Formats: sequence, C-alpha cells, structure tokens
Amino acid sequence: MDILATAVPALSEAWGLILQPVVIGYLVLGVVMGLAVGVFPGLGGIAGLSLLLPFMFGMEPVYGLALMIGMVAVVPTSDTFASVLMGIPGSSASQATVLDGFPLARKGEAARALAAAFASSLFGGLVGATFLTAFILIARPLVLAFGLPEMLMITALGLSMVAILAGRIALKGLAAAGLGIMIGTIGEAPAAGSLRMATYDVPYLVDGLKLVIVGLGIFAVPEIVSLLRQDQSIAKGAKLGAGWLHGVRDWFANIWLSIRCSLIGVTIGVIPGLGGSVVDWIAYGHTVQSTRDKSKFGKGEVRGIIGPESSNNAKEGGGLVPTLLFGIPGSGSMAIFIGAVALLGSGQIEVGPAMLKNNLDITYSIVWLLALANVAGTILCIAASPGIAKLTTIRFTYLAPFLFMLISFAAFQSGQNFEDLVALFVAGLIGIFMRRFDWSRPAFLIGFVLSAPIEKFSNQAFQIASFRFRESFADGMDYVFSPIVIVLLIITVISVILGLRQAKLIMSEGNVASGAKRAPLIMLLVITAYLTIAVVDASTISHFNITDKIVPMVIGGLALLCCLVLLVQMIRKPEGNVIFADRELAGDDAKAPHGLWATLAWFAGLIGLTGLLGFVLALLIFLLTFFRIRAQASWKMTLILTGAGIALMCLMAWLLNRDFPPGLLQEAVDLPWPLK
Repeated sequence: MDILATAVPALSEAWGLILQPVVIGYLVLGVVMGLAVGVFPGLGGIAGLSLLLPFMFGMEPVYGLALMIGMVAVVPTSDTFASVLMGIPGSSASQATVLDGFPLARKGEAARALAAAFASSLFGGLVGATFLTAFILIARPLVLAFGLPEMLMITALGLSMVAILAGRIALKGLAAAGLGIMIGTIGEAPAAGSLRMATYDVPYLVDGLKLVIVGLGIFAVPEIVSLLRQDQSIAKGAKLGAGWLHGVRDWFANIWLSIRCSLIGVTIGVIPGLGGSVVDWIAYGHTVQSTRDKSKFGKGEVRGIIGPESSNNAKEGGGLVPTLLFGIPGSGSMAIFIGAVALLGSGQIEVGPAMLKNNLDITYSIVWLLALANVAGTILCIAASPGIAKLTTIRFTYLAPFLFMLISFAAFQSGQNFEDLVALFVAGLIGIFMRRFDWSRPAFLIGFVLSAPIEKFSNQAFQIASFRFRESFADGMDYVFSPIVIVLLIITVISVILGLRQAKLIMSEGNVASGAKRAPLIMLLVITAYLTIAVVDASTISHFNITDKIVPMVIGGLALLCCLVLLVQMIRKPEGNVIFADRELAGDDAKAPHGLWATLAWFAGLIGLTGLLGFVLALLIFLLTFFRIRAQASWKMTLILTGAGIALMCLMAWLLNRDFPPGLLQEAVDLPWPLK
C-alpha cells in the first residue's frame, strides 16, 4: 500500500506533465525526426540522439525528454522501411526482418509486410511501456537500497555483458569496451585533477572528449561513408502494392506470437548491453521453432516479420529499466540518453536511484511518453509510407553531403571549438576501422559512457571502504560484500560463462568475411600501442593521487592483456580464421566503386576548409564541388541543392540561436552573420 501511495500521485503528476500541448508538440517533432533518421540504413537511434544531444543544454526537462523519447521510440519502427523496401537492415535491430520482409516486397506485398511490422512494433512498444510501469513499482524499494558498492558491481555487470556478448570473438568485445573506458578517462581526473593522456599545451583534451562527438564519429560517419562509396540509390524500386489490412489481420492472427516475442524483447532489453543486435535474432529463432511449416521462412513468411518487430520495440521499454533504475545503459542509444538527461534544465536530474527517489513523476513521464511515441510513430509511418518508398530511389550521393553538414554542425555545438570537428574526424576514423575489422562499436561506446560512473563509484567506494576497514575488518567486509553485492557478483560470473559460450553466435556488425592477416593485425597493434601508452601514462601519476590512477591502470591493464592474447592467437591461427575479419574482402564495401580514402577526403576537405574560411563559406564550396564533381549533377541541380543546404543551416542556427564554426578568416576579418 505504501508503494501505491507513492506511485499513484507520481503517475497523476506525470500525466499532468505529458498532456501539455507544448510537450505533445516536442514529442511529435521527435517522432518526425526519428522517422527521418530511421529511414536511412545504418544511422539508427544512436546517430539520431547524437544529433539532438547538443540542443539538450538547459532545455526544460520534460520538453527535452519528449523530443528524445519520440526519436528513440520510432527508430525501431521506421528502420523497417530499409529492411522491407531496400533489402538491407535499417539498423542492427531489424536484421532479421530482412529475411522475410524483402522477399514479400519483391512479390509486390510490401504494404502487407509493412502493415504487419508496424502493428507488431506498436504492440511491442506498448507491452514494453506497461512492463516498465509495473517494474518500477516493484523495484523502487530495492533500488533505493543500493549503495556505492552495489552500484559499482552492477556497473561491472553491465560492462561485462556488453563486452562479452558484442561479437564473435569475446576478447575483442572486452578489448573494445576497455578501449572505450580508456578514451573516456582522457583529460582531468575527477578526484584529484591529475591529467591523463592530456596536457595543458592542448587545452581541448583537458576537458576530455564529448559524448556527442564520439557517438557521431563511431556510428554515423562509418555508415555514411560506406553508403556513399557504393554510389547508387538505396533501392531500385518503390512499389508498395496492396494489403495494408491484410498485414494487420496477419498480426492479429499471430497475436500470441507477438506477445511471446514482446516478452522476449523486454527481457533482453533489461540485460545491459544486449539490445538490438541480439533481440531480433532470438525472436526470429523462437518464431521459426514455434512454427510447424518452416519451409516458407526466408521466402516471404509474414511470421518472420511479426516476431522480430514485436521484440525490437518492446526491448526499448526493457532497456529503460537498467537505464532509469541504475544509470546503466541497456543499449548504445540508452548510453547517449543518459548523457543527454544530465544536460537538461539546470542539471538537477540524474539517472539512477536518485531519479526514482527525487523525480518519480519525471520517471513515469518517460514511460508514458514512450507509449505515446509508439502510437504516434506507427500512425506517421503508415501515412509516410508512399513518400518514403520514393525517397529510397534517390542516389545516396545526393543525401550524403547534407548528412556530413548536419553531423559537423551538431559536433561543433558540443564544445563550440573548431577542435570538435577534428575530434569528430578522428572518432570517425576509429569507427570506420572498428566496423571494418569487426570490433564491437556498441561495446566501445558503452565503455566510453560507463568510464565516468565506474570511476566515480570505485573511487568513492574505495575511500569509504578504507575508512571502514580502519574501524574493523568485519565492518569493512560487511560494507564491501553486502548480500546484494554477492548476488550481483554471482550473476556477473554466470553471465560471463554463458556469454563466452554464446559469443560466436552474436555478430553485432553482421557476418564479416575473413582473409589475410596483415590489415587486422595492424589494427590490433595500433590499439595495443595506444593502451600501452595510456597505462604507462597513468602509472606516472603521483601515489598521493592514487584514486586518479586506479581505474585507467586496472582497466587498461585488462584490455591490454586481451590484446596480447589476441596477438598470440593471430600469430598462431591460419589466414581465413574468423579472427581476421575484414569487411573490405567481401560484401558491399568490397564491391564499392569508390575507395575509402577518396570518399573520406571529401569530409576531411569540409573540415579543412572550415578551419580556413569558417563553416558557411566552407560548406558553400564543399556542396558546389561535391554535387558538381562527385555527384556529377547539372549546374542547375547543383545550385538548387547547394542553396537548400545553406538555407537549412542558416535557418537551424537562427532558430536555435547557435554559432557556426569559425576559421582563420573570421579571426582576421570582421564579417557579417552568417559568415562569422
């Protein structure tokens, strides 16, 4: 009864916050933006939230949450367009949908496939929101009992799950997560202020790298470059056909399958780090196993759409459980969501136990914004289907420059420094090579996000435990090994063991071909060299500031050990082994008519020109040159598209009251807006 007495007023206040015209407007805006992001293959919720992140500074909390939840909720729905119409996964959460969605589209039943997918997504999203509401009621007393050792242990649990279950080679997942943590420790340490992998001669590094830059670089840049290299339209045809009602009837006829797969999605979402790269395959496997006639799967079986689509939307509700309750990201998009929440308002909202204690109304607002966003997203996706089908026939060469433009503008807003663009390019290179050689990018990003909390909890727990042990050994042991810590430790060990057994079945970057040793070996040696330098750098910190060196030395040492074991394995194993994964050997990247460096040079050119002339003048030259030379557009089309891009940038900057990146020209000459 005490639980209900607390929850009912909070639920009432939450609906009061949500049912405001302005909040609904921001939610719809987020849904529209999520639809736009989800249509383009590979971008997904991580890239979408990264674009929103710079605009969260100081925004009214409920408005910002509505905008982000709207985007997060609709991406797993709108990415179905790419899977069904284009035959390529819109994101990692829609890989399995391709197997039966695209064959249905080729039969002229795309509308049926999309309708079944949208109905399943809506149902799964509502199941996820309902589960989250009930779970918060039950879990709130338990969460409030969590102290520093418990939070540290659950952070380790989330980190271990991500690292081990994020790729075919478990050690690669561990090393990728460790690399993310080490890069997250760059700059001034939070405890005693020691500098790590930074110097005051380069002030930019002292504050560390921004989440928005790392998120865009690791995920958005590699996918844009990959699609641009292929130089073709995303899809050759855009016929939807008939069958919208048929698709809805298909879903209703398989309602129990949708319920089961929704519960699978919620369960997988609760486990930190699993997320979309796993849930659709588990749901698809269950769908095949529970169907008597398995011969139609892979040829256009509608059940092969209903199962995965029910689960991948439900997992968003499940993913919010560790995110809201413990501050542990359940997926890559939730990792960015955590960083964004801290920027809202005056920074008084903190995801985790404090949020349940002090902001229960905000917590429930997030839950039911998720439910409303699923409804709005489904309606909007159905309405937009004919137009989006035509959009996919546009050459990606015409779309890529605008995406480069948007991510550059978004990255600059995180710190208002030209160095932000340089950092974006470097992070993009890291992301490109991680994608190429099958190093888990989700594990890297979640490691980066968890670097701050794991250091915070470990430092504080270390200090308190030291005091307790000085009082008495028994008192210290009671503090460090509480019943909750012991349970979490056991779960972590079990998770590691099970994860090691399942690692070969989980491919977060898809099925990447393997070949020669040289290129993957060089990638490993570069990562090993960085980790070695970072560990040595941390070891030079004074012993008086021991709390500043514990995390980088321990985590860096473990990641370095993983790399050394991988190095031994690479030396001993023959070419063609899965450890030598290289995307350039087979698949779309291998067949691409344009090379990586030639394509990446366009993005580098935009950044270089910005450093000289400022963003607007650089963008003008970039767009004119790109459309005329790379896209081989007519002068008329080139001028129209360039004018549209410049106008869009100026409108965004004016509405959001944002500046453009300056160059050397702006330092020498006083120019009018928007040139300054």
